[in-house]
Amino acid sequence: MKLMTLSRLGVSCLIAVLPGSSFAWSDAIYRLVLRKAIDTLPKAQKKYFESHRYEMPSLIPDEDPPIRPEGRRFALDALGAYPFLNIPQDEAVLMAKADPALIGRLPFLLLEAQARLVEAFKSGDKERILVEADAVAILAADLNNPLALSENFDGQKTGQPGLSKRLAGLLPESMEGRLKLNPEAARLLENPRDYIFGTMVRNHVWVDNLLYADSLAHRGKSGYGGPYFEAFELRAGRLLSEILSNAAADVGSFWYTAWTEAGRPELR
Repeated sequence: MKLMTLSRLGVSCLIAVLPGSSFAWSDAIYRLVLRKAIDTLPKAQKKYFESHRYEMPSLIPDEDPPIRPEGRRFALDALGAYPFLNIPQDEAVLMAKADPALIGRLPFLLLEAQARLVEAFKSGDKERILVEADAVAILAADLNNPLALSENFDGQKTGQPGLSKRLAGLLPESMEGRLKLNPEAARLLENPRDYIFGTMVRNHVWVDNLLYADSLAHRGKSGYGGPYFEAFELRAGRLLSEILSNAAADVGSFWYTAWTEAGRPELR
């Protein structure tokens, strides 16, 4: 299967409607995933991150969230069809076939951040470790946002504009205490690159489910108020909990893997 050739005109038109937060979780969700990720770690690493959690850029109280990189998306369905067997895992190869301004750089941003975290662990510099761990966490959370993996990131191709904000911010807010995360323990990722690309494929399968759930929840309603969110939670609330639980487990696993690759240094 050959990858699609993407026209400059198409890229320009899409970028015009791509605000940086269109496919991002809300800041409240990033903070929730970070806190839950700490709980997935082995005892020594958990103690370290618990002790310094409020020094992590996304968790510092009463401060604006840090500036986050552009390109935190990866439109798999612009590159081929499920199960996406021929998607290049090398960025140079991919750039020869598609424009990263349209596709995004999410997997490569995460690999770069992971490499920086390994070096931070080796250095023993606490501030550097916490900054890079935070960066990895945001990107690993985005890896688990199905809409960030699709051209139809905001429902704009199916007449459902605003879906990203409804899923990534408003639905969790409306669920309040009913949104429960139960992540598995962090584990060593033998091949982070393969894991990243496999995770994107696994999460992309939820795109159609979310589009359908949103459509059903809005059916017969004039707007997106309380009745809509009650119906959306009924159809997608459990899936959202599962997705975010997986995100927290992934964050912990990327942290644990970076620490292991750095030689398992003592954390002070």
